[in-house]
Amino acid sequence: MSLWKRTTVVAVYAVTALAMAACGSVPGSDGPKQPSVLELLATDLKGSLQKTIDATEKSDSVTLTMQGTADTEKISARGVIDLGDPVKVEMTTALPDGTQGTVRMIGAVFFVEIPAEDRAGMGGKRWMKLDLTAAGEQAGMNLTKQFEDVDPTKQVKTLLATEGVTVVGEETVNGARTVHYTVTAPVAAHLKHLDAKMRSGVEQQFAKQGVKEIKIDLWVDEQYRPRRVGMVMGKMGDLTIDYTDYGKPVNIQTPPAAETADFAEMMKGLSDLSTGN
Repeated sequence: MSLWKRTTVVAVYAVTALAMAACGSVPGSDGPKQPSVLELLATDLKGSLQKTIDATEKSDSVTLTMQGTADTEKISARGVIDLGDPVKVEMTTALPDGTQGTVRMIGAVFFVEIPAEDRAGMGGKRWMKLDLTAAGEQAGMNLTKQFEDVDPTKQVKTLLATEGVTVVGEETVNGARTVHYTVTAPVAAHLKHLDAKMRSGVEQQFAKQGVKEIKIDLWVDEQYRPRRVGMVMGKMGDLTIDYTDYGKPVNIQTPPAAETADFAEMMKGLSDLSTGN
């Protein structure tokens, strides 16, 4: 796989991963039994989903594991998210050719690790920088906005704003007791957080694939934290993300400038060469 294609594939996989996170009853017998958190999760949907958003927004970090399909191709990734400001992500993705790619996201800037065998041809650079802010300006869209909700609250907010959410029941996810919610939402409801111009384009892609609805599943634990999110997007694919290790220290740094090549500058250089400038 060429360096250019690999860089694009890793970035797309990362975007896909990012565009797509106990408390019992009070003891004692003198008063009425208080409902457990699991009981509240199952009965107070709106209140519980809002508490889930509040609890998750207080988290400093989380580990995610992703599995799914996109246009019939399997995708998988594992990484960590620093939920500070700006949001930082580091993920390792499995690529179609059997290799792995590492990508970091600092705010709206992606850094794709260049394979060791290709670095000599890149002046020894280890990272390729892709600035989504600049790319968005060229395309007339606000791409930065698309990644502000990369944290696990994104799907919770979607459920909170969607009518028809139902409780499937109590289930155990990776050893944690959870309550499972589900809803099937129109594409427009799921995409309303996107920039208007991008939303129109994405809606057209869904329409071409005959996708009118998106099924969302959410599993929330006894500490009001998302433990699993699942999405089914018709023929376009499906995605399952498991969230673990909330609050575990992470250290995601912007790669040193001396080790980084700028994708936009390289493209500009190639364009200048082709036009004789």
